[in-house]
Amino acid sequence: MRDVITVGIDAHSQVHAAAAVDSRGRVVAQLETGTDRSELGRMLTWVQALPVPREIAVEGAKGFGRPLTLLLLAAGEEVVDVPTHLTAHGRRTSRRRGKDDEGDAIIIARVAIREDTLPRMDAAHLNTDMKLLVDARDQLVQEQIRVRNRLHALLIGLCPGHRAVTGALTSKAALQRARVLAMKERTSDPVRAHLALVAIRRLTALGKETAELGVLIANQLRQDTHEHLLAIPGVGQLTAAKILGETHDARHFPSAAAFAAHAGSAPIPASSGNTTRHRLARGGNRQLNRALYTIARSQARWHPDARTYLARKRAEGKSAAEARRCLKRHLAAVVYRAMLRDLQAQEPPRPGTTAAAA
Repeated sequence: MRDVITVGIDAHSQVHAAAAVDSRGRVVAQLETGTDRSELGRMLTWVQALPVPREIAVEGAKGFGRPLTLLLLAAGEEVVDVPTHLTAHGRRTSRRRGKDDEGDAIIIARVAIREDTLPRMDAAHLNTDMKLLVDARDQLVQEQIRVRNRLHALLIGLCPGHRAVTGALTSKAALQRARVLAMKERTSDPVRAHLALVAIRRLTALGKETAELGVLIANQLRQDTHEHLLAIPGVGQLTAAKILGETHDARHFPSAAAFAAHAGSAPIPASSGNTTRHRLARGGNRQLNRALYTIARSQARWHPDARTYLARKRAEGKSAAEARRCLKRHLAAVVYRAMLRDLQAQEPPRPGTTAAAA
């Protein structure tokens, strides 16, 4: 059997360090390149000159290493993603003193040899369009909250009791009323009035940008079939987009339990003696966890099945928080199966089958 060469790549914004090791972890070649197109091409040429079979492990394959990972995949190379915490653990347990990119590349390669469950990269893993859109919208919403709070503080100084007139400043009509109040106070308090008008203009612009991103997200959702995911009570377009953007492809998870663990919705055992209990999992993908929490809160308010489920868990002796965690774990499995069904519906029919049969 031929020795497998594993290439570890430590990807950064301006430099990529690579190290090729054999199956025993011994270094056979090293290279450092820049990150522009010609330098990435030089890295690819170096990799292709290494003996086969080979595997490439990239730390940050979906971040700084994404352009290189796409280039390697297009050339037919097998690429796995190495999480930063595994690299950090390897650095702590290695005999190498200090930290440098060349050493990290060697550690990344050795981690890939040791770990056989690292995610393999493909086009679905690296398609970040949905995540980019959802993250951009979330950032705009957070900025709206900050600007709105600042406007409220300014209006308190300008017009005490302004909320009776303006309301919560979350609509165009409310902002228009706030603008009228600020305009009236331009003479008596010009600085606050000016800053309030600037904040109103910024909120108007942010509202327009947020709406435009909402349209882009809806268009992105319509590109594929997501009817099973959207049919889940409590899952709207924005929540579905958040889940899809963070998951990429549900088929990368071997089971619903693996997806729940990734989402941080699988409770962790914390039993002792005669006490059997589970505690909150604070790890996992917190954006996915937030989406599941949103669904659970929505269902707990009005969905009969969810309310019955929560009541049953409370009757079993669980606290209200523990019952909600159970519901969130149950919803993780529901969401996972819905995404799998949608992926099956997106697959083209097999040759020889009719559209109706498919």
